[in-house]
Amino acid sequence: MKGSAVVEKVIAEIERYVKKEMGEDPTGHDWHHVDRVRKNALIIADGEAAGDRNIIEMAALLHDIPDEKLNDSAEAGRRKLDGFLESLGLDETSKQKINDIVYSISFKGGNGETLPSIEAKIVQDADRLDAIGAIGIARAFAFGGKKGQQIHAPNLGIRENMTLDEYRNGKSSSINHFYEKLLKLKGLMNTETAIKMAEERQVFMKAFLTQFEREWDCL
Repeated sequence: MKGSAVVEKVIAEIERYVKKEMGEDPTGHDWHHVDRVRKNALIIADGEAAGDRNIIEMAALLHDIPDEKLNDSAEAGRRKLDGFLESLGLDETSKQKINDIVYSISFKGGNGETLPSIEAKIVQDADRLDAIGAIGIARAFAFGGKKGQQIHAPNLGIRENMTLDEYRNGKSSSINHFYEKLLKLKGLMNTETAIKMAEERQVFMKAFLTQFEREWDCL
């Protein structure tokens, strides 16, 4: 990748683009989410003393741009990211590394792909950290409401071993989402740094769910 001044310019351009595309997204995938993922990814990279920081930062900033659930289709999202990467003038190796990260880190019902690099592991951990804890709780209910899910539906069983289609389109509730995905994420972290960062958030989520059930049952 080119010199630091050029890299800073590219990152500033990516920031402007992501703010324009996702700045006020109401589902928990707004600019603030992206910025937290970027910051946590860099913290993890420092903690692990691993990875190309420039690639990590760019991929973290762009990780939600092609997401199928935020676009009309998976192909529409792919065209969006491809077109933007072309406009940045990055070398082919850097573009490929960013693409490899962005397209490999999704949860996909617990059936995610094998990650291609330490950079992908770091960005995935940073994204998953933002899905748990206090912010993860807020994001879960924001996204569930947008999807038309009930807050809680005790009659709906917790789904296991889902296909991607079942994960994306099957009927669930926001509370079930904790058991189907969010509580599993700490155990799926790739790096020791992220595991340590996840511990307090995991405790907080469990305490929230305990209190939620007490209030739901009017205890």
